Amino acid sequence: MSLSSSEPAVVAAPGLKHNALGARDLVFIVVSAAAPLMVMVGVAPLAIMIGGIGAPAAYVFAGIALAIFAVGFTTMSRHIDNVGAFYSYIAVGLGRTAGVIAALVALVCYNALQIGVYGLLGVTAESTFSDLFGIDLPWWAYALAGVAIVWFVGFRSVDFGAKFLAVLLTAETGLLLILAVAILVQGGAGISLTSFAPHHLLIRPMTVILPTAFAAFMGFEATVIYRSETREPRTTIPRATYAAVAILALTYTFIVWAIIQAFGSAHAVGAASADPVGMFFTASDRYVGTWFSTVMHLLMVTSVIASLVAFHNAVTRYTLAIANEGLLPAGLARIHPRTRTPYVAGLAQTALALATVAGFAIGHADPYTQLLIWVNTPGIFGILLLQVAAAASVVVFFRRNRTHEGAWRTVVAPALSAALMVFAMVLAAKNISFLTGTTGLVNDVVLWTIPATCLVGAIWAFWLRRNRPEVFNGLASACGATSEPGNDPGARTEAVPAT
Repeated sequence: MSLSSSEPAVVAAPGLKHNALGARDLVFIVVSAAAPLMVMVGVAPLAIMIGGIGAPAAYVFAGIALAIFAVGFTTMSRHIDNVGAFYSYIAVGLGRTAGVIAALVALVCYNALQIGVYGLLGVTAESTFSDLFGIDLPWWAYALAGVAIVWFVGFRSVDFGAKFLAVLLTAETGLLLILAVAILVQGGAGISLTSFAPHHLLIRPMTVILPTAFAAFMGFEATVIYRSETREPRTTIPRATYAAVAILALTYTFIVWAIIQAFGSAHAVGAASADPVGMFFTASDRYVGTWFSTVMHLLMVTSVIASLVAFHNAVTRYTLAIANEGLLPAGLARIHPRTRTPYVAGLAQTALALATVAGFAIGHADPYTQLLIWVNTPGIFGILLLQVAAAASVVVFFRRNRTHEGAWRTVVAPALSAALMVFAMVLAAKNISFLTGTTGLVNDVVLWTIPATCLVGAIWAFWLRRNRPEVFNGLASACGATSEPGNDPGARTEAVPAT
């Protein structure tokens, strides 16, 4: 099959709202998924405590690695007309069996990353409303309320969700920048660039915190999931992807460096060790005022809600794409006639979240160390694995398809990014106790969840090949390859079907 060099028509499920999102909307969606305020207030002090004052460099490293990954990822997005993201890329590049495995891994990972955060919402809201308003409710009450809010926003049109996330993201990012600027304007405890000195960057504890730096970017690749709802996706998606990575990397690096300046290079590690939960609040009290800490408490709750909404929307669109391929019940691909959102997939994801939260609540589990950490961590490994497979798919795809893309975009960048992701996965596995905060059986389960999912996916693919060959052979059939705009109109790029 060959396609012309003109802008391809987007192949998508009928009914989704087309031309609803621009580059700015996509950036709000994917950056919101990362929950910058929560990552900074909740995780950055631990990174400083373990990695020392060189912690900002971990975010620089992760940002560079993911920007290199984005080179090949976004280049392939110009040639693949499908909303399945990792699934479709891997199916076209590495074959249908790998695509089925990727589909299952993606579903497990995105659901894990989303549902686990309800534990974080519960514990954050419980503490905030108790301290500020004297309201004493259990964590699960807030988590269940969050499930309802997330379902409602996800049910509404995609542009409504983007506007909702834009407001929340602007507020939380603005808050972080106000604090950082206040620290620097007042001179902190002495402004220094020592954090970026080589001898701080090469210490062994840096390897411990590097996986958490990668985890802080989770969800940035979701730009391609919204392809069918995006205006001019061939140019919009790459711009949004690069912008999201750049914004997250620069924000994380700047804020972590600024908070170190608030306490001084000689005392920041001690401050983080003494009170990691209160480190940012201590700084805000000192450099802005106690009222600012109150606002920060409230926006931490909205930051988590924004992340939940963004991941919920990503899950529903992944589910929609995979259901359209016949890998899931067709009913999950139904689009609401008024809001034009995948509402059945949204209901299914909401039901799964309700059941999980209820199960952990009934079992008297800890919302942070168990619901959040135990459920989230396998998702981190899974996304890294999908990124490695997607990078490999870029190399294979462009070896099979003649294009005018250069070697940097089609071979060097994806191969280098795959190596960096493998490095991050190995570090995460070696330092699993730091990620989970426990040892023993829990860590074994966390480490083996994704390999077990891959095995189930392989068995599923074998079953489909034997029993439903029409579904298996049709996988990724909607994906096509096209030459770049601006190239010779007579030049064609042959699309090689997934094998």
